[in-house]
Amino acid sequence: MTADSPAIPVAPAARTPTARATPLWLPALSLARRELVRFLRQRHRIIGALATPIVFWLLIGGGMGRSFQSPAGGAAVAQGNYLAYFYPGTVVMILLFTAIFSTISIIEDRREGFLQSVLVAPISPLAIVMGKVLGGTALAFGQGLLFLLLAPLVGFHFTPIGFALALVVMFVTAAGLTALGFCIAWRMNSTQGFHAIMNLFLMPMWFLSGALFPPEGAWVGLRYAIYANPLSYGLSGLRQAMTWTGDAAAWSNFALSLGVSVAFAVLLIWLATVVARTRTQGDLQ
Repeated sequence: MTADSPAIPVAPAARTPTARATPLWLPALSLARRELVRFLRQRHRIIGALATPIVFWLLIGGGMGRSFQSPAGGAAVAQGNYLAYFYPGTVVMILLFTAIFSTISIIEDRREGFLQSVLVAPISPLAIVMGKVLGGTALAFGQGLLFLLLAPLVGFHFTPIGFALALVVMFVTAAGLTALGFCIAWRMNSTQGFHAIMNLFLMPMWFLSGALFPPEGAWVGLRYAIYANPLSYGLSGLRQAMTWTGDAAAWSNFALSLGVSVAFAVLLIWLATVVARTRTQGDLQ
């Protein structure tokens, strides 16, 4: 090329677009909405999640009502029958069933290939966890609320503060249970194995929550198991809110129950995030 040759314009170097960080709540809310839409399209899940606890409440409550006596003089005596004592436990059962069963979608998403596409997306594992937890929590909370609204039919009379506190306890408990289900379902490949774990671990967790009997009258080994069970504090907080008195002792007991429930939910959400970071080669194939 000579000096008199016209200069050839050189195109500017192509710039590699800088990847923008995806906001945390945008993918989380999208995943949560997907859980809600999927649930509403499967009516058998709605019927099963509501009908099973109601049948348990009627059969167990009706069968044990005349023989049950609370040695601690708790809610059962105050309300006059075992159905009333068992009612908060039934609400917790609805939260447990709905929250845990909602995480089965993780196994289905892995089988259908949706989970793999989520894993390679530029979002943090916390967004995946929050999306699944928010979706399961919303489902469990909504169904628990429907049953809670029937409580006046069995003798509960809510105060405004008591009702608000009950909603807080239900939401926190549902979040912790959903995160627990996430931790169990994340590494599983079959729904059969998930159901086996649920029957072995989650149902005893509910039985030892104080839903069927108060810890004061139980065998000493079961009593300590109930005290060590984090779900028992969610149930205790819900029962206290449903029979709210508003005195200093009520606030103190409720603060303890809510504090343990919040700690349980935060710990399980953190653990679910740690579990979600362990993306194996099989997950991405």
